Amino acid sequence: MEMEYFVLSLKMSAQKCSSLLWGDARFDSSAVASTQNPNLKLLLALGGWNFGTKKFTNMVAKPETRQVFIQSVINFLYQHNFDGFDLDWEYPGSRDSPAIDKERFTTLVKELHNAFLQESQASGKNRLLLSAAVPAGQYQVDKGYEVQKISQFLDFINLLTYDFHGTWGRTTGHNSPLYRRQAERGGATKANIDFAVNYWLEAGAPSNKLLLGMPTYGRSFTLSSPSDTGVGAPVSGAGTPGPFTKEGGLLAFYEVCTLKDAAFHVIKEQKVPYAVHGNQWVGFDDVESFRTKVAYLKRKGLGGAMVWTIDMDDFKGTFCSQGPYPLIQTLKKELDITSASESPTPGGNSFCQDKENGLYANSQDRTTFYNCAEKQTFRLSCPVGLVYNDSCKCCDYS
Repeated sequence: MEMEYFVLSLKMSAQKCSSLLWGDARFDSSAVASTQNPNLKLLLALGGWNFGTKKFTNMVAKPETRQVFIQSVINFLYQHNFDGFDLDWEYPGSRDSPAIDKERFTTLVKELHNAFLQESQASGKNRLLLSAAVPAGQYQVDKGYEVQKISQFLDFINLLTYDFHGTWGRTTGHNSPLYRRQAERGGATKANIDFAVNYWLEAGAPSNKLLLGMPTYGRSFTLSSPSDTGVGAPVSGAGTPGPFTKEGGLLAFYEVCTLKDAAFHVIKEQKVPYAVHGNQWVGFDDVESFRTKVAYLKRKGLGGAMVWTIDMDDFKGTFCSQGPYPLIQTLKKELDITSASESPTPGGNSFCQDKENGLYANSQDRTTFYNCAEKQTFRLSCPVGLVYNDSCKCCDYS
């Protein structure tokens, strides 16, 4: 069954985020939500690859330290008007994280969820949302995640379906292929989106909580031979750093689309493009591969998509001649996330006159709900087959 209500999770790089949070002008998420989009939910992520595992391991080791962490999360989120928390521990049970962290991660997720629920009941505020960024690789999943258990407590699960290939390998390979190639053998057959999605589903993750990771960047290589330029060609190292991202082996979408005299190809089996420019090879995503991946996530009944990252799309539309944010705009269109119709209620309904900005249930009709914005009342309709759920402020199955 295809989902009719989707989540689109947009992430920005740590450098961009830190400049917003702790730069000269302090970022206030409530100001963005109330003035531009009252339906926007902003979650703060903690962790990431460079953050490592040691601090998480130390924190989850004792109930006392977990509670200190959880309370600090709640206080920080409320202080800065965030709507929730994204746990980005990469990864429990591996990368020097001990095996016991698999169970302790489950405990942490459960305790965070329960604390968020108790805080909401005590304060009368909306419950803080809880999500987690999780790996696509079978080894990391088996080592670190009790999938069925954590799925009960997470509102959604960000599946990191990219970095399947990169300069840590010896041959060219796509950053985020949808399917395997028939020529692949062994572990290479698992380095694709389709395997990762099916593995999480078979492990017990609800399909409507899984968000498919969509990269706005590509992984690049320097070819060993100018005559061998296909998928699986030998490489001598990382690709040349881009003029803006300045990181070897990585190019933002807006850097790829400006490669002059490059030859662009499509890996038909994997439904993704790559480009060859001299001795440079880069596997990336474009508008067409994003469309194909959205069609795939709909067929699988997934809950939506997660983008890494906002600032590597063509955010000003000045490089690729496709308008601002061509990849993210494609997701918005293909997911049809604006399908809930919004219009002022007839007769100047006064429902919102005494209410704060936000979403409210319609006690007369569960298929509709109210959006209050600066005392104005807007009545919205859920997609067919869904009803409004006030606990998550979203349209959901009854």
